[in-house]
Amino acid sequence: MIIRDLVEADIPSITAIYNDLIATTDVIWLEEPVTVEDRTAWLRSLRPDDAALAAVDDDGTVAGYAAIFEFRAKAGYWPTVELTIMVGREHRGAGTGQALMDELIARAAASGREVMVAGIDGGNTGSIRFHERNGFETVARMPGVGRKHGRALDLVLMQRSLTPADPEDDGSHAPRP
Repeated sequence: MIIRDLVEADIPSITAIYNDLIATTDVIWLEEPVTVEDRTAWLRSLRPDDAALAAVDDDGTVAGYAAIFEFRAKAGYWPTVELTIMVGREHRGAGTGQALMDELIARAAASGREVMVAGIDGGNTGSIRFHERNGFETVARMPGVGRKHGRALDLVLMQRSLTPADPEDDGSHAPRP
């Protein structure tokens, strides 16, 4: 498995992965498939500090993809990035997601980011456990904030610090003199 930057030539493959997840899971809260143009616009919308990655098999097949991107639009949120990891059905459980996560964490830390946030469908216990194994903690569960096929869906927010804990930090997050 090779982890490399995602390029526009990968977009048909990542669109197929994305659409399979829409059709077969609640991972993505959409009911209709997206187009290659949609995924192209997504890739082009990423900023220079973001990272988009592809996990590619030895035979050139894109097994999954991932990205870190701006958490919120205001400058004060700069230390925080959100992440997404999408793995093709035939590659789940084979280490593809872990390889992508490892690289996302390394790139976020190298760019000076301090916190990673993941928004996960509340019914996706496998993804929640995966994030827990990677140092993420659940910080919120938002009941019924999503809908798919007429069903209410919960959003679980998880986060991981990328900086060592400061033993003098009392948790107030107040600026130090």
